[in-house]
Amino acid sequence: RQHVQAGDFTMGDNGRKYWVGFDLGGTKMLCLIFDRKFNVVGKARKKTKGAEGADAGLARMIETIDEALKDAHAERDDIGAIGVGSPGPLDLNKGIVLEAPNLGWRDVPLQDVLEKKFKCPVAVANDVDVGTYGEYRFGAGQKARCVVGVFPGTGIGGGCVYDGKLLRGRVGSCMEIGHMLVQPNGRLCGCGRRGCLETVASRLAIAADCAMAAFRGEAPNLLKACGTDLANIRSGAIADAIKAGDKAVEKIVRGAAKHLGNAVGNTINLLAPDVVVLGGGLMEALKDLYLEEVRDAVSKRAMSSFVKTVDIVSAKLDDNAGAMGAAALAAERAAE
Repeated sequence: RQHVQAGDFTMGDNGRKYWVGFDLGGTKMLCLIFDRKFNVVGKARKKTKGAEGADAGLARMIETIDEALKDAHAERDDIGAIGVGSPGPLDLNKGIVLEAPNLGWRDVPLQDVLEKKFKCPVAVANDVDVGTYGEYRFGAGQKARCVVGVFPGTGIGGGCVYDGKLLRGRVGSCMEIGHMLVQPNGRLCGCGRRGCLETVASRLAIAADCAMAAFRGEAPNLLKACGTDLANIRSGAIADAIKAGDKAVEKIVRGAAKHLGNAVGNTINLLAPDVVVLGGGLMEALKDLYLEEVRDAVSKRAMSSFVKTVDIVSAKLDDNAGAMGAAALAAERAAE
């Protein structure tokens, strides 16, 4: 069970009008303002500039929240609580971002800074956790006892809501499904180990394999559209290449999705979830392919009794999942 220490602020229902949800990503930041019934009443989005460092990044966050409040015709004093979904290892008890390499942040007291600036309670949680929580509260995982969220993207993130609460460690988040071992002595992962799921099933791994296929002349449509630059081979470009007839690209993606499905199957054996929600850019671009391959792999990997009781579905909230989950988490803490 997560606990948020709210500094000098009372976490009870203070009668204020709005909840704030903030999704802090490596490339963009999104702020949504919600009324008490979780209708979106204000919104602001900005690009994240990792090179500018923590102080400038925090100032950009505060500016984004103020812009969203303006869009909602609201004031800072109207905020009941702020929830933030952040990448990187976190100290969840103190709301500190321990390290976020894509942002250039280290030991940033995010909760403390925002509480002092906005004079309200702030809850900080892992970005994939709040995305999973958003799907549990408002999306594809509603009313489930156990929801597992898996989000293949640049990396592969996982989250789990069990009996209404996010699973977490003593200090930080857990459910690092992207670092399950799938290929002993396989490719080197960004975490420093070899053979992690991310090395074969993340968008970055898929793009690398697709770039090699394009270079060898096996993916002419992808080569024409993107060349062999990994930065250009995004989820949409991969989907377009498959539609245009690049069989090599389709084979690469199906192989990656099968690896993902095997890891999901192993996770189902551990947690017996009602629902597994698949989200992220790859899922949005290639939903049918991913659902087909993951469901097939799960049917062969998970115990048959669990296969019969689990639904494997695509996320419903898309880009809003993180901000919605963060706001809901903050509102829940404010009511404790």
